[in-house]
Amino acid sequence: MHSLGDALIGDWRSAAFAGVKALALFLTAAAAFRLTERRTIAQFAPFDWAVAVAVGAIIGRTATASDSSWLTGAVALVVLLLAHSLIARLRFLPAFRHLVDPPVRELIRDGEVNQRNLRLCGITRADLDSVLRQQGHSSPDTVALALFEAKGSVSVQSGTGPSSDSDLSGGDPPAAR
Repeated sequence: MHSLGDALIGDWRSAAFAGVKALALFLTAAAAFRLTERRTIAQFAPFDWAVAVAVGAIIGRTATASDSSWLTGAVALVVLLLAHSLIARLRFLPAFRHLVDPPVRELIRDGEVNQRNLRLCGITRADLDSVLRQQGHSSPDTVALALFEAKGSVSVQSGTGPSSDSDLSGGDPPAAR
């Protein structure tokens, strides 16, 4: 049976090895991320989040597991980041982009709220009103166009005149009007 000290502190050599592996994995991940394209958290698509969580899990698990080497963790990290890079590049193909990125959806056009698209996006009317207030609008009446973007943000164009879909959606027409 182990003592309380062993349970809290453990073997100092194992702790030192875990620290060295964690540092080596951190440096490996930092170098690998440096070599891939830059994407900020604000621009994360769902597949970016999956990679970020997986990278953290690989680093955490490999660093603390006595049966996993740095090489095992490094190979897992590199393969994961290469797969992420491949998916990011395949998103330029329209057929593949539709599998990875959700469609841009119109929430408001010329002051009219699209209730169906609110439901499809999982946004309540209170959520929409909050976004509008944050962007200086007291009601949908002053909004020409509000889009739920593929990355989960809502972009809002002021005014009551006709709007240009390509100005806010990066050239792709909004889906599911």
